[in-house]
Amino acid sequence: MTRYAINLESVSKKFRKRLNNKIQALTDVSLKITEGEAFGFIGANGAGKSTTIKIITGALRADSGVVQIFGCDASNSDARKKMGYVPESPYLYDYLTPFEILQMGVKAHKSILPQQIKTHCIKWLERFEIAHVANKTIRGFSKGMMQRTALAHAMAIEPRLLILDEPLSGLDPIGRQLVVDCLSEYKKQGGSIFFSSHVLHDVERLADRFALIHQGQIKKIGSTSESSNTYTITYIDHKQLDNSENENKITCTHENLWHQLDTIRKHGNTLIDIHSRKNLEEQFIEAARNE
Repeated sequence: MTRYAINLESVSKKFRKRLNNKIQALTDVSLKITEGEAFGFIGANGAGKSTTIKIITGALRADSGVVQIFGCDASNSDARKKMGYVPESPYLYDYLTPFEILQMGVKAHKSILPQQIKTHCIKWLERFEIAHVANKTIRGFSKGMMQRTALAHAMAIEPRLLILDEPLSGLDPIGRQLVVDCLSEYKKQGGSIFFSSHVLHDVERLADRFALIHQGQIKKIGSTSESSNTYTITYIDHKQLDNSENENKITCTHENLWHQLDTIRKHGNTLIDIHSRKNLEEQFIEAARNE
């Protein structure tokens, strides 16, 4: 039986705008994220990404539908045990130090033995390359340093699920690569990741699958490998037994594209077309324009 880290079924949400007016933020959103999967959530500003994330984390209640974390209803506080969450703009108490922030999170989740907490927190501060400011108050930190502190805090609790809203926001190129490496390692160790991002290249390199949300509705769910690394080759096989010359199609990856083309040529077939699958940016623009 498939075990889902996140299960959303027909989730809808409205917000009151004025006295008698409501805005439909989400309409029948359904998603299933498998345990151990990295899932990217893409969409324009106001599409419903942050609302969905807040419902998953229990910060908002859906008007209707099912919201489950590892089979537990999201309204139950048990669903948030071992869940790491970093919002788009983390709010951290600026009078605390990075070490104090990590220590507070680890103690709250009771994930580490008391005698190991100090060593454990320093390990994660070193991993995000902020150990040199471990005991400095974060007042005056840059956005990138704040983001690293928030991510280190989320990872230090040893979560089985990471919920990240624009996790690479505000990071310089070195910081971005550092975070990407940390998230990749986390996934290889069996962790589950659900993250939103406006940077579609980050989704293509981090996520196994993605969902495109537009105006509160899921428009597409697909595999990132298929969207960025797959080609469809159309050709005519002149040696078919029925002597027909119908078009044949095969799908291949970039790595074996030239091998497939060479095979088609060697068998005396006629190449008709090579078509690459649309990347995420093209799919995103197409979905927006079709509304």
